[in-house]
Amino acid sequence: MFFDEPINRKGTHCTQWDYVEDRFGEKNLLPFTISDMDFKVPAVVEAALIKRMQHPVFGYTRWNHNEFKQAVCKWYSERFKSRIDSDWLVYSPSVMYSIKLLVTLLSNPGDGIIIQTPAYDAFYKMIKENKRKIVPNALIYDANSYRIDFEELTRLMAQPENKVLLLCSPHNPTGRVWQKDELQRMIELARIHDVFIISDEIHMDIVRKGQRHQPIIELLQKNVALVTSGSKTFNFPGLIYSYGIIPDSKLRDRFLTQLKEADGLSSTSIFGMTATIAAYDNESKWVDKLNDYLDDNIAYVIAYLQEYHPELVVTKSEATYLMWIDCTALDLTMVELQQRMIRKGKVAIMSGEIYGNEGRNFLRLNVGCSREKLIDGLNRFTLSLT
Repeated sequence: MFFDEPINRKGTHCTQWDYVEDRFGEKNLLPFTISDMDFKVPAVVEAALIKRMQHPVFGYTRWNHNEFKQAVCKWYSERFKSRIDSDWLVYSPSVMYSIKLLVTLLSNPGDGIIIQTPAYDAFYKMIKENKRKIVPNALIYDANSYRIDFEELTRLMAQPENKVLLLCSPHNPTGRVWQKDELQRMIELARIHDVFIISDEIHMDIVRKGQRHQPIIELLQKNVALVTSGSKTFNFPGLIYSYGIIPDSKLRDRFLTQLKEADGLSSTSIFGMTATIAAYDNESKWVDKLNDYLDDNIAYVIAYLQEYHPELVVTKSEATYLMWIDCTALDLTMVELQQRMIRKGKVAIMSGEIYGNEGRNFLRLNVGCSREKLIDGLNRFTLSLT
């Protein structure tokens, strides 16, 4: 099977493999950390990149053309049954750059940005470094799943200094797929209190069997921006390419003016654009196979932990290739657990504390890898606890 093929990523300046020591203090650990996968890109994407590389000129490149826009529109129609206006599309080098730019356009220093915690660690850093206030809307953890605290969210949105809800949909790290009724409740609160919604939907394609991601843009076209990329889905984040969907023409113009004129980012990554178009035009079935493989990996982890570590609680996984594991019942602090994994098991798994205080007793396990690697990693985890 395609996804079983082991890929040696060492020696490629790979953050997850070559620089594991930066975060964990030791070399040569088996990593399940950074949010990329160990799978090679789809064959059609690889062929498109090779074909483009054979042209010897790599000059300034435009993103604003029908080939790219129609590929995105086709993807939304095929995967989500959603229709988007191609004029709403904007380019950005990364989702986090898009979020940063929108936050600075929509708020002033000192204003509050609401995030649902535990949250992707880059959210905290971006808000803080742009002199905005982190406003946590802690998710309610109950029976190995998470739900939104709407009572608290209502109170937070009613505070006029809180200008933006930064939504992560599907949610990283908990793996929740927000249902239509939950999105509609958030949208209605935002409408009442004039709060802008930025929806980070980079994990939109990676969902468990029976789950359906709901693009927020299908439910709302005012005071909203959707930011995303094919990079998580097809595993090419190093090609530096993302896009946004901004229905409001004035905000869209402000976004592009800042991007092009203030920040000097008018030309796009040739290879990021090439890969995105090839993937969206041709590789829908590949994504289905990827999701099947990830479903099986997750089922394997659950079965393994139930057999060997039944005290651990696996959060119900609805999306992403990141498992969220509650280690509260272990008679160890997270520092002690990390030291055991590093020193004894020689395995690197991300501490949930990185994603906020609510994650302090959790591990975030990346299962975007071959089954062979996953089995090795789980055995190392068990060794760490013996």
